[in-house]
Amino acid sequence: MKAFIKKFAGVVAVLALAVTMAFTPAGVVGAQSTSTGCDTGPTGGVAAGIDCSKNDNVPTTLFGSGSIFTTVVNILLFIIGAISVIMLIWGGIRYTTSGGSSSAVTSAKNTIMYAIIGLVVAFLAFAIVNWVLGEVGKAA
Repeated sequence: MKAFIKKFAGVVAVLALAVTMAFTPAGVVGAQSTSTGCDTGPTGGVAAGIDCSKNDNVPTTLFGSGSIFTTVVNILLFIIGAISVIMLIWGGIRYTTSGGSSSAVTSAKNTIMYAIIGLVVAFLAFAIVNWVLGEVGKAA
């Protein structure tokens, strides 16, 4: 059983990496500057170099709608929700294949219960974080 859990954790990690890569904006992965006038020479300074190397699709705000923090938090909450759904399905499979064993049924019920709690926490965290970031974005 422990070997299966390790394999399952590896599959979940690979799926999380695949989802993260799938939802990364294409402009961020191979970003090249599309702005003009980037030839600042040796007197441009660090700020000019940063502005020149930044792609137009990269968010510049830290908080608010479409910001860096909002994007990262939403991706993490999506991953948590996906893992909760996977564990809910896994608990259902364990419940149906328990064969009447009371310890297996109890373990499967606990898995289902904690997966549902994880989903509720993920939804509440999503709502709270987006509300807080929206309010901080308005104040900034």
